[in-house]
Amino acid sequence: MTDTPPIGQRQRRDRLIREHEHDPYKVRSKLPEPSVCPQCGVAYQDGRWQWPGQPPENPHEELCPACRRTNDHYPAGIVRLEGGFLRAHEKEILSLARHEEGLENGEHPLHRIMAVEHEDGALVIKTTDIHLPRRIGEAVDRAYNGTLDFHYEEETYLLRVAWSREA
Repeated sequence: MTDTPPIGQRQRRDRLIREHEHDPYKVRSKLPEPSVCPQCGVAYQDGRWQWPGQPPENPHEELCPACRRTNDHYPAGIVRLEGGFLRAHEKEILSLARHEEGLENGEHPLHRIMAVEHEDGALVIKTTDIHLPRRIGEAVDRAYNGTLDFHYEEETYLLRVAWSREA
């Protein structure tokens, strides 16, 4: 007689255990408090990154995840805006995207636009998080209508947002 359980009760040991959130830039351990990012000035206090009211005394210096992403040119969100309507209203649409960044960044300092590029007739906005691209895409769609699509790549922690309108 063997020690193996019946087929319905066997446990598989070869399954890949996935993290719920796979963000390579997320800090895995608690930082010393207070810590300040030497590049942007955001402070790690009370267990989270926030804009400091006053600069903390004797802070530990630690590059924040948003600055690390920006330095590495590794976005967590990509918004691709295209179409004839974009070409005619690019300044307005970019202004709206910057406005949404300002609203988001006030409460969440790690949510930033890291680059704005022109690529094959499209405007491409790269962000340091996955929440800001959704906010930008939805704001542009609310203001100008069009076709809006979201695609989240869990393995690489990347949100792609595509918006287009021809006329």
